[in-house]
Amino acid sequence: MGWILVLLAALSEFVGVIGLNKYSENKNVKNSLLYYGGFGLAFYLLYNSFKYLQVSTAYAVWIGLGTAGAVIINMIFFGESKSTGRIVSLCLIVFGVVGLKALS
Repeated sequence: MGWILVLLAALSEFVGVIGLNKYSENKNVKNSLLYYGGFGLAFYLLYNSFKYLQVSTAYAVWIGLGTAGAVIINMIFFGESKSTGRIVSLCLIVFGVVGLKALS
């Protein structure tokens, strides 16, 4: 159950990232709800995952997934650089997250 909550928290963070990007371009109610709602739900779900998982591991996995997801979302939808260095760095983040999950 804990890992499901962390995964849902990461997915909610992706919504927050999209909302943040859209809110920075156009400050309206819809974008504000995406931004605040996505991040708010992410924190709520992450906090509840602590009942099942160690805080340090759950938080690190959530941060890793959120960072990787934010980079991918911004590369695909918002035209950020897809340089080799960024992609290699992204892979290192994913390997680190997988390693933390595998060892916990």
